[in-house]
Amino acid sequence: MSEPVAGVGVGRLRLTGYAFVEVLLVVPTLLFFVLTVVGGVTAIAWVGLLLLVVAVPASRWIADRHRAFAATILGVPVPSERRPVPEDAHLVDRVTTWARDPMTWRELGWALASMTVGFALSLLTVVLLAAIATGALWWYGAEPIMRARARVDLFFLTYGHTERLEQRVQVLTETRAESIDHSATELRRIERDLHDGAQARLVSAGMSLGLAEGLFATDPDQARKLVAEARQTTTAALGDLRSVVRGIHPPVLSDRGLSGAVEALALDMAIPVPVEHHLDGRPSAPVESAVYFAVAECLANVAKHAGAAHAWVELRHADGVLTAVVGDDGSGGADPEAGTGMRGVMRRLSAFDGTMRVSSPHGGPTLITLEVPCDLSSPRTTPSSGTA
Repeated sequence: MSEPVAGVGVGRLRLTGYAFVEVLLVVPTLLFFVLTVVGGVTAIAWVGLLLLVVAVPASRWIADRHRAFAATILGVPVPSERRPVPEDAHLVDRVTTWARDPMTWRELGWALASMTVGFALSLLTVVLLAAIATGALWWYGAEPIMRARARVDLFFLTYGHTERLEQRVQVLTETRAESIDHSATELRRIERDLHDGAQARLVSAGMSLGLAEGLFATDPDQARKLVAEARQTTTAALGDLRSVVRGIHPPVLSDRGLSGAVEALALDMAIPVPVEHHLDGRPSAPVESAVYFAVAECLANVAKHAGAAHAWVELRHADGVLTAVVGDDGSGGADPEAGTGMRGVMRRLSAFDGTMRVSSPHGGPTLITLEVPCDLSSPRTTPSSGTA
């Protein structure tokens, strides 16, 4: 892939404007850098924590302005990639999260570079324009100088290839452990369901048949009653087995694919749930199953907690990512950390490098976006022989 051409579409005057703003931001950068260092040293006391609560967000705001400038100049995204901090986090928890975030330390290093090398490059661009005698140097030098400044920012404000690989290994290690735990839990659940359901019913049916066998010669009527009871018990056991199988991989998912299976879920809801789908094929069976159960959990939460009058589901696939959006017009306030359901969804999707984003302000609406990288194969949907 060819490297984006820096400065394309960004005029020299605009680049100089960026440089002028960067020169002005040097003073607050220095101020909040000092406050951050002092606050970190005195963090054992409350005054240090208070300094950090002011200085770190301000420093991040300044760094984000330089990220935006660098992204425009270089033509590449410069994301912040910071660790999220819960809005209701305690003061100490907030500061601890900042301290454990590698990007916090990268931004401190950036502040030093910005106040020295970066300041010199930005100031040079402004001076070349301000000095009439150097107009020609400004005309030819503004772009390469500001490109160099943007690359300094890019070096500090984004992770390098090695760091990204280390983070990826860490994420894969965590998700693998979670997937193993989840699989063990599912196996225990299946074993418990079989033991308490189908197995108990089959044992009961066997005892009824044994009693009936002994009564056929002396009391045929009672024996026939026992046989009838055994037949009813085996029918119930068959229903239990179907429930267990459905919990592993629903037949409707195999028959009708993800879109049809989600539509079947929507039909079972007590409120209207239109399903909009734009899928030209089907993902692999494990991904399809994971997304199906994730959507099912989200719809179950809507039914139990949202108090919504309407909900909706959207399925689409673009740029190699399968996206499922579940929304409702309920009361909002959904918290992924408050219950086990959403954590289970995140754990299920993380095994496939998937993500879940929750937007649920108090008063609603709630939007849950599930994304899983995958490819779609040609449609394999077959007509269903019965109802879901």
